[in-house]
Amino acid sequence: MNAISANDLKVKGIKALEEELTSQSEVAVRVRGQLKYVVMTHEHYQYMRECELEAALSESRADIEAGRYEAVSPGEHLKKIKSGPQKNDHSSSRTTSHTSK
Repeated sequence: MNAISANDLKVKGIKALEEELTSQSEVAVRVRGQLKYVVMTHEHYQYMRECELEAALSESRADIEAGRYEAVSPGEHLKKIKSGPQKNDHSSSRTTSHTSK
């Protein structure tokens, strides 16, 4: 991933980003020599978002298959979230709840 300086961005404006994004989907922005930001095309952002959602769905399915869920009502689930972790709760920090009808 190529990087442009904040000064180049200030001087050239959006054109500096557009030039870099013609050959790649992301470009980093350096501020005082440090990589600080990453700019990407909207299409690439949408693709990355879809990948994140697919990964979350896959994790949830794995949790269900492994029995790492509780069948509770939405109200009970909210109450549990608001009360925080319980002393005897040895589950992972990730909680998957299954709502039964």
